[in-house]
Amino acid sequence: MHFYNNNKYIFSHNICYKYFFRVKADKEHSSGFTVDSANENASSSMSTVPTIKDSEDQCKYRMDFPCLGVCLIINNKNFKVLSTRFGTDVDEAALKKTFETLGYKVIVHKDLTKKQMKQELEKVSREDHSNNASFICVILSHGNEEGIEGTDDTVKLEKLTKYFKGDECKSLIGKPKLFFLQVCRGSKLDCGAATDSDLIDARGLPITQKIPVEADFLYAYATAPGHYAWRNAKNGSWFIQSLCETLLKYKYLELMQIMTRVNRKVALDFVSSNSKKELDGKKAIPCFTSMLTKDFYLPK
Repeated sequence: MHFYNNNKYIFSHNICYKYFFRVKADKEHSSGFTVDSANENASSSMSTVPTIKDSEDQCKYRMDFPCLGVCLIINNKNFKVLSTRFGTDVDEAALKKTFETLGYKVIVHKDLTKKQMKQELEKVSREDHSNNASFICVILSHGNEEGIEGTDDTVKLEKLTKYFKGDECKSLIGKPKLFFLQVCRGSKLDCGAATDSDLIDARGLPITQKIPVEADFLYAYATAPGHYAWRNAKNGSWFIQSLCETLLKYKYLELMQIMTRVNRKVALDFVSSNSKKELDGKKAIPCFTSMLTKDFYLPK
């Protein structure tokens, strides 16, 4: 038997015990830690919490539910002030076919106002998802640095996703919630650059697990922050078309690998062609943020 102690880790044979420390949420501590907190009177308590003993299966999301889940598609094409999003119906059709093929129950809503977008997402969040393995939402719309456009006004993404947080949607706690967003995030243009080619603790005792309400979300954007998201009037958007193709082609891979392939396809296979010189020859790179806590594999 051997032990290796390095701050928070203790190894004995093949068993790993890890301890998390809750540190005083103050500006600076006598120990030298600095944390970002606006609350200088936060609790100064410190406690250790043993993590679960992970098996291979416990590191993957369960997908053996009766239903894979709901895929909600919001397709905003026509706006009160903004331009019509020609080509978005091609994206909608591709998404519907892809996610139905994968086994999701697809729901489509068209041309929703800011209020209606919030209402539809809240409505879905209030449903019982106990028999569902996951939830997917795809939003096709205009957007900017401030958020996503309804047909009449802008809404911040967090105002739409809040209904699915762990303290709001109990039947999706611990399950993956994926948001795919075909929206502009600003007006910057990318000119490109040349390049070479069941849970137990360490003692074996059952434990009650508490997870952050923000956990198990993935946000996948068509473009990097501040940038334009490209869409072809006949063929649809670069991101959504690449996403649909890659999900079906590589559905045996883990989701992070799939999304990386989507990034690569958009980055290498597409370039804008426009009569306006300032819009011609531009590139794009999708961007995803993951708060997933396990590997996501689609069922075979």
